[in-house]
Amino acid sequence: MKSKCLKYITRTVKIALLPISIFFVLEQAVSAETLNTPNFTVTITRNCPEGYVTCDDVTYMGTNRQTKQSIRLKGQTQHTLCADGVTPCAFLGYVFHNGNYHYFVSRSGDLQVYEDEKLIMEERGTWSEP
Repeated sequence: MKSKCLKYITRTVKIALLPISIFFVLEQAVSAETLNTPNFTVTITRNCPEGYVTCDDVTYMGTNRQTKQSIRLKGQTQHTLCADGVTPCAFLGYVFHNGNYHYFVSRSGDLQVYEDEKLIMEERGTWSEP
């Protein structure tokens, strides 16, 4: 009787937790898009829940089309600020840092790489969803 009761409780708890598990999976949905430039393929993945305006957990996976070398970086979204100086307004793109190098990927498809404040590489590409 005790064993049968324990199985029932265990099964009931698993079923009761199922909606929470499904909610957690849906809440953690990520979105990815790929920018193809003449020399690079860059996949940007937003690792934030759907519906968030800003995201501080964005992944950059860039691959040189000729050498096949790749780099993976963490970054965040970048926005203009509204009139109140606090609220994010227009989405500009994504920014990533790697030591003295700063990568900016614009929503219009520009890939820019800066060394400190100096622009050292810029290419225009087209967005596609993987």
